[in-house]
Amino acid sequence: MDIASILGLVICFAMVILGVATSGGLGALPSYFNLPSVAITFGGSFAAVLAANSLQSFVSGLKSFALILKVPTNNTSEMIKNIIDLSNVARKEGLLSLEEAAGDLQDEFLKKGILLIVDGTDPELVRAIMETELVSMDSRHKARIGFWDNVAAMGPAWGMIGTLVGLVNMLQNMEDASSIGPNMATALITTLYGSLLANWVCAPVSNKLKAQNDMEMMQKEIMIEGLLSIQAGENPRVIEEKLKSFVSPTERGAQGDDGGEEIG
Repeated sequence: MDIASILGLVICFAMVILGVATSGGLGALPSYFNLPSVAITFGGSFAAVLAANSLQSFVSGLKSFALILKVPTNNTSEMIKNIIDLSNVARKEGLLSLEEAAGDLQDEFLKKGILLIVDGTDPELVRAIMETELVSMDSRHKARIGFWDNVAAMGPAWGMIGTLVGLVNMLQNMEDASSIGPNMATALITTLYGSLLANWVCAPVSNKLKAQNDMEMMQKEIMIEGLLSIQAGENPRVIEEKLKSFVSPTERGAQGDDGGEEIG
C-alpha cells in the first residue's frame, strides 16, 4: 500500500473535521451532512462524467482510484541492472541466447522487445513497434487521468447548482425569518461538497496518476534505448552509462558500478 496516498487523504479529512470541531464543537458535525446536497453534488458530478464517456471507460476511470493506493513495483535501478545483464549475455553468447533469458522476465514490454530482436527485426522497426505501444499506453493512462480531471471540474459546478437550488428554496420561504439561516447553511453545504470532491479526492488522484504515468513512460523509454543498444552490439558499460543518463544522480548512485562489463 502507498502510505503517502492514504496518509494524505486521511489527514485532509482530519483537517476538515478539526476545523469544524474547533469552531463549532463536535456537536456541529451532523449539520454538515445533508443528503440532498450529497445527491446533487456527488450524484450530479459523476452522472455528468458518465454522460461524457462510455460505460466501460467510466467504470475503468472509477477503478483507477485503486492505482494510487499501490506502490509501483518497477524499480528503475533494478530494471537498468537487468538490461545490463542481458547485454552481457548477448555480448558473450549472441543475440539468440536472449530468447531463453526472456522467459524469466516479468515485464511484458521488455520481453516483447527482446523477442523482436531475437527474430532479427530491423532496429528501426523495433523502435517503431515499441514506441507505438508506448503511445497507446500513454493514451490509456491519460484517459484515466482525464476522468478525474473531469470530475474535479464538475464538482464545484454541481456544488454551485445545489447552492442555487437551496437559495431558491430559501427565497420561497422568506416570510419565516427563523428558517433563513438554516436554509442558507444548507445551500452553502453543496458548494463545500463540490470543493471537497475536487480538491480532497480528484486533484490528488489525478496528480498521483500523472506522476505514475511519467515514471512508467520514462522506464519504457529506458527499455527501448537499452534494447536497441543491445541489438547494435554496444559495450555493456556504454549501455549502462547511456541508461543512467535518464535518471537522477541519486538513482545513479543506487545503481552502483558493477552492472557493466569490465573494459580492457
